[in-house]
Amino acid sequence: MELDRRRESALRELEARLRVNFKNLALLDEALTHSSFANERPRRSHNERLEFLGDAVVGLVVSHLLYARYPGAREGVMARTKARLVSSETMARIGRDLGLGPLLLLGKGEERSGGRTRESILADAVEAVIGAVYLDQPWHVTHGLVRRLWAPWLDRFSAPDRTVDPKSALQEHLQAMGGTAPEYRLAATSGPDHAKIFVMEVVHDGRVLATGTGASKKEAEQEAARRALESL
Repeated sequence: MELDRRRESALRELEARLRVNFKNLALLDEALTHSSFANERPRRSHNERLEFLGDAVVGLVVSHLLYARYPGAREGVMARTKARLVSSETMARIGRDLGLGPLLLLGKGEERSGGRTRESILADAVEAVIGAVYLDQPWHVTHGLVRRLWAPWLDRFSAPDRTVDPKSALQEHLQAMGGTAPEYRLAATSGPDHAKIFVMEVVHDGRVLATGTGASKKEAEQEAARRALESL
């Protein structure tokens, strides 16, 4: 498909921000084409396949970066950090920093409903762009791009065990996986009034993930969240 001059110029500017010289610029155009746009134009391709590919590429590179950055970290620590790094919220902010919103090709309905600023659409576009780079460029270029784009977030989310309490970490992990926030409920109490022991359950989608005990409900909730993270 031949691009008009305005579209090509805009994509070339994005190329400069990405620091990638595409051999096939149509791949980058496709990465920024939402399915709603393609649905209004027969035989027009959209970015869902590139998004699928980019999701796997981002996951691999981010996992590699975490593996190298935290040589002594437990799997659970790296998994929680990765979940934050590849969440829709993080990727949407990367998309905004890259200026992807104005470059998106959207259907009329998505355009009217504010699709250019929607978190899910921006996050999908970032994944699709990474997928396009992966298809068009050598592996070291793709790896380098993900490393550059995610570098500020790697610094921000470093040492999660020290900076994020278990309840916050569990909520971020579950929501990053597309779920709802967990709930906590009192399961039991024991002991005299001046030295009560509380047992709290953490529940997600109707399933008890773990229980925790403590001298206060808050302490028991944190223990339940910590155990749930370990089991996940």
